[in-house]
Amino acid sequence: MAKMDIESAKVTNIDSVTVSAAVLGDLVGVSDRRIRQMAEEGVIIRAAKGRYKLVDSIKNYLLTLKLAAEGVGVDLVDGEIDYDEEKALHERIKRYISELKLQVMKGDLHKAGDVETVMSDMLVAFKTRIMNIPSKVAPILESRDASFIKEHLTKEVIEALNELKDYDPEIFYGDECIKDETDEEEENG
Repeated sequence: MAKMDIESAKVTNIDSVTVSAAVLGDLVGVSDRRIRQMAEEGVIIRAAKGRYKLVDSIKNYLLTLKLAAEGVGVDLVDGEIDYDEEKALHERIKRYISELKLQVMKGDLHKAGDVETVMSDMLVAFKTRIMNIPSKVAPILESRDASFIKEHLTKEVIEALNELKDYDPEIFYGDECIKDETDEEEENG
């Protein structure tokens, strides 16, 4: 009965488990000779003569397979993957993503889709305004002199252009945008 209790006990940490080359080879589907070769290459982690760290070795083996599948050359330092460099690269990417998200939240960076939508709306309104000028002013300009016509057309074109000039940058802000008090103070001068 004691044997059954040990077998049914929940294992919470296998970091210290070591196995033979044959056992590790069976787990990953290679020969024990290949396990020893990979240990020399730094992929498999040797704990003692003939014993290998199970968890670390499998992690390294999977990472090596993943990098090989992605076509990425594995950077080896003294036959081992440089985990510090890989971790630093990963952290740099996470920081870059966080910085981009912060810029979006502050309204300093806009999503391409938002910009496209806002600019399309502005340009469609501008085009409509410009295209309506002839039908709007033709009756007014009928039988007028050239200077009056020029002045009136110029006024209409300037009004249409003012629609583009008076855009509000806040229309680009999405739901993620937050403005802090310093931004508001700078705007209010």
